Formats: sequence, structure tokens, C-alpha cells
Amino acid sequence: MDEEIKKIYADMKARISEVPGYISLLKSGRLLERRKAAEYLGEVGDERGVLPLIDALKDPSETVQYLAAKSLGMIADRRAVDPLIEALKSEDKWVRLGAAHALGLIGDKKAVDFIIPLLDDPHHDLRAHAAWALGKLGDPRAVEPLKRLLNDPKEDVRTEVRAALVALGEKSST
Repeated sequence: MDEEIKKIYADMKARISEVPGYISLLKSGRLLERRKAAEYLGEVGDERGVLPLIDALKDPSETVQYLAAKSLGMIADRRAVDPLIEALKSEDKWVRLGAAHALGLIGDKKAVDFIIPLLDDPHHDLRAHAAWALGKLGDPRAVEPLKRLLNDPKEDVRTEVRAALVALGEKSST
């Protein structure tokens, strides 16, 4: 067992030592490198990646923006809240989805008023993620807007809405 623990610590140390290299890859001219870097920094969870990932929310590639938002959620650093709220305004559905998910993971209730409008998004997966995020945020201001979606035509949305309402202390409704 001691050898397993030593191996885990060695792997962790190696990953942490790679963070500066991945941070520099976020500025690469090659899309694949920026995508990999944005994803990797979230997996490692090192707070040194927060500010470079915030910068990556403005990358020319929506895929990099989405991965940066997702990674910021995994790191869960409150410095990302305002930039992620700004990312909710993106025209790209995946960037909005990633930002909503990240804000739910970070847990700052400041995001509630900015996520509620996503419940009216034409994309059902975004409505579902917004409902999930509102459930995670735990703010009662979301209850009434969520209840409007109990009869959403998409099952995934209804499922997330019911779970969010339960998380917010509401009795399960159909």
C-alpha cells in the first residue's frame, strides 16, 4: 500500500510541475494545444491556472472558451465568477452551458440572477444545465422561475428542474 501512495504522490507532483507549461500552451497559435491546455488545467485543479483560464474565456475558439469555463468550475475559484457571468452572454450555446455549469460548481449566489434567464434558452440542454446550476446555488429566488419549467417538453429539463426544486427545499412536483 505504501508503494501505491508513493506512486500517487509522484504522479501528482509531476502533474503540478507541468502546470506552467500548460499555461503557456493556452497562448499557442495551435488550436489543439490550447484546447488540451484548457482541459488539462481543470483536471489538475491548480489555482495557478485560474487567471490564464479566465483569459482563455476570450479565446477565438468557442471550444477553448467552453473548456476554460468547464475547467474554472473544476477549480472552483471565486475570481472566475464575474468573467463566467460575462461568458453567459456568449452567442455560443456551449460557452453559455460551460459557464452556467462552472458557476453552479463555484457556488456564488451572485450568479443566480444571470443564470435564471437561461431557463428560457431555446436549447434544452442549456435549460437543463441552468436548472442544475440553480439547484446547486441554493437560492430561493430560483424557485418560481424553475417551477415554470415543470412542464417543459424535454425530459432532461424536467428532471433537472425537479432535482433543483428538491435541492431548494421544495416538495417534488410533476
